[in-house]
Amino acid sequence: MSQNHSSSTDHDHHGAQTEPSQTVTEAHVHVEAPPSTEHADHGGDHQSHEDHSGHEELFRRRFWVCLLLSLPVLLYSPSLQNWLGLRPPPFPGSELAVTVLSLVIFIYGGLPFLQLARPEIRQRRPGMMTLISLAISVALLYSLAAYFFRLGETFFWELVTLIDIMLLGHWLEMRSVRGASAALDELGRLLPDTAERIEEKGQVSTVSAATLALDDLVLVRPGAAIPADGTVDSGASAVDESMITGESSPVPKEATSKVIAGSINGDGSLRVRVTAVGDATALAGIMRLVREAQTSQSRTQVLADRAAGWLFYVAIGVAAITAVAWTIAIGFRTEVLARVATVLVIACPHALGLAVPLVVAISTTVAARAGILVRDRLALERARGVDTVVFDKTGTLTLGERRVVAYRSAGQDLSPEEALGLAAAVEADSEHSIARAIAASAAETGVEVPAATEFAALPGRGARAHVSGRRLYVGGHALLAELGLEKPQAVEKLETEADRSGWTVAYLADDETVHAGFALADALRPESLEAVQRLQKLGMQVAMLTGDKAEVAADVAQALGIDEVLAEVLPENKEREIRRLQESGRVVAMVGDGVNDAPALARADVGIAIGSGTDVAAESAGIILVRSDPGDVVRVMDLSRAAYRKMVQNLAWAAGYNIIALPLAAGLLYPWGILLSPAVGALLMSLSTIIVALNAQTLRRWN
Repeated sequence: MSQNHSSSTDHDHHGAQTEPSQTVTEAHVHVEAPPSTEHADHGGDHQSHEDHSGHEELFRRRFWVCLLLSLPVLLYSPSLQNWLGLRPPPFPGSELAVTVLSLVIFIYGGLPFLQLARPEIRQRRPGMMTLISLAISVALLYSLAAYFFRLGETFFWELVTLIDIMLLGHWLEMRSVRGASAALDELGRLLPDTAERIEEKGQVSTVSAATLALDDLVLVRPGAAIPADGTVDSGASAVDESMITGESSPVPKEATSKVIAGSINGDGSLRVRVTAVGDATALAGIMRLVREAQTSQSRTQVLADRAAGWLFYVAIGVAAITAVAWTIAIGFRTEVLARVATVLVIACPHALGLAVPLVVAISTTVAARAGILVRDRLALERARGVDTVVFDKTGTLTLGERRVVAYRSAGQDLSPEEALGLAAAVEADSEHSIARAIAASAAETGVEVPAATEFAALPGRGARAHVSGRRLYVGGHALLAELGLEKPQAVEKLETEADRSGWTVAYLADDETVHAGFALADALRPESLEAVQRLQKLGMQVAMLTGDKAEVAADVAQALGIDEVLAEVLPENKEREIRRLQESGRVVAMVGDGVNDAPALARADVGIAIGSGTDVAAESAGIILVRSDPGDVVRVMDLSRAAYRKMVQNLAWAAGYNIIALPLAAGLLYPWGILLSPAVGALLMSLSTIIVALNAQTLRRWN
């Protein structure tokens, strides 16, 4: 959590200097479910791909039925028979059967597209559904006329393959659109149906997990799923959170550690105090955010939908020119109708319709599985253009928790590491923040911590315990004053350095001597340095924005190699600093905790909230990093660029097909003997769609 530290200090019960605390009110976020298809607003930029995203099952079922019915149509198509050399045995009424089956496929598989085109036509905004409807309607009407009036070759096989491919494409698109939500919905099934609640008298009763309330105490046995978000009250274990955070290694948990509903307990037993249930849990928040992402629409997707509208008018225009030109050249004949029908049929934008939505949906899915939640697709799209990344300091580049950042021993008889182990032993039974910081630092450093006895807290001064047969103290200035002890020179130097950097200092002493000093401060995240270096290698400028004193910020910036530091900035002024950077021509991504940094996250071109497990509902950010790893910022930029490359490739291929196929179908090169037949045009159209779909699927290999 970001903090604004003033220059003043207070004194805790250790008597050491500490940063003043700051109270932050948690933001409660309400995310409404997207409207249903029947009541969706079809206006504005939200075109057909958003309007029919709830019809996956409809398209899946109709695709398989139409595919089965299409087989006889293909087998008895003269064009395919000539190409493949097939001669299936004729039967009485085989030609009529092909016509009837084609009509059935149109009614069963094609009518949904006509229904989805109605809003576009009603609003006079032709788009993807209008083009599809135009193509299949023209193919059916021309083929029926050709069959009954013997006008020549029909378009029946092109009609059924056109419908089959569009059904398949929309089914695959919608399955991808719900991919991220489906992956997270699987987590919901991991939540236990029951929980073991510890009652007031200590007895354990089995209750429905849905009945748990805030502040309930639950017992989580080894191997069991945690039923609700909470804080460990007692016990120690390692918890598997990989299904939520993407973290492959089990996370150690002990008293005061946060745990997430749905994660799996390891070998230890935990008593967990419930802090969130139901829709307020981190898991529910994650699923809401992903669903919200699926209702958003990227700028490139909007452009593709508009391009389909333009293509509708182009197709109508080319068809009109074709009709006039061919009528002038050869008179009004059946061949003129065939040319016009061919133009209108192959203008259907299979590939264009899938070029962007598939890429956007797949990128959202793979990001969610990597612990990157995309609330706003436009934010992910913009990330590729970012040239400046601004990090909040506290809780983002740092842990937001104090650790021992420097320590000195007073003499040769005790090494700094041994002194840290002794201090951790003295503080082992203390619940104070400094005690926890010393204990955590000792555990992370791997130093040996001996056993302690006769622990006693010394309010306002520190703590005392017997370790290895002698009485030791850990505390601050008040403790040393009470004991009448002077600080050795080595410890004095540490204190001078700590004063300059705004660190807290605690001391290890016995009744006669000060043995060591420990400087405590908000520790850097282990991943921060590599994240900053990787962003700089990508050519981005990295800045740090913090409310801390300039001296504290300078130390962190120096350790991470950050040149641009904006320090002593109040939370309400962070947005102004982001705006100033933007006005200088920069494209800015802001990385913060999503609460204090909300205005800055909203102002930035790309807002990225970083928060552990239970802190994922940052509504001001377009992207949330579940794992609290600054390195995932680099992955966001990389995924954005990879997705954009796929979009460009698909759009280029889809547009290229129409640019080439339409003039050929119209007969532009007919004087040179080149004329695109309806059959070949339909085949190329199908191949174009398949290539676009396969190219989009390769994005799944991103990691």
